[in-house]
Amino acid sequence: MRRFIDILISSVLLTLLGLPMILLTIIIRIESPGPAIFWSKRVGVNNIFFMMPKFRTMHHGTVAVATHLLENPSKHLTRIGDFLRRTSIDELPQLYSILTGKMSLIGPRPALFNQRDLIELRTKYKVESLVPGVTGWAQVNGRDTITIEEKVNLDLDYLNNKSLKLDLYIIYLTLLKVFKKEGISH
Repeated sequence: MRRFIDILISSVLLTLLGLPMILLTIIIRIESPGPAIFWSKRVGVNNIFFMMPKFRTMHHGTVAVATHLLENPSKHLTRIGDFLRRTSIDELPQLYSILTGKMSLIGPRPALFNQRDLIELRTKYKVESLVPGVTGWAQVNGRDTITIEEKVNLDLDYLNNKSLKLDLYIIYLTLLKVFKKEGISH
């Protein structure tokens, strides 16, 4: 049932947002050199790597680390990149990953390939058994403002309590937080 809902919602959203996403691709390409889509190596279900697409928000060639590890993240952002991140529009290409089954609408955010501390903790608590999501319980409870341990505890809480009701609540909180631009530190 979850997979059917993922396919249905991502298909509808891609259909509705297809033209705006094409226009955004053109704007990104005009503003700065490099591809409009950035393919990030991420950790998926059962710790299998996959390539996750996002609209590129940083200058081409920025080192591939978690943004909070950059010395001055804002100096790496493109002009439109700041807006894309604040509004979470940079996440829209992940609808493709949902269609291909690499991601779900709801689940733990996929770790970067080099976030060893996060990967190890998730593996320790069996959170890696969940399909990663565009949004999740940790996302709506702090996103960039909580520690790795807090994220994994929230991911574990989701693993132990996942339900349609909780997923709907997470979607509601996600929309609310995106609208208010809460929990985004960069």
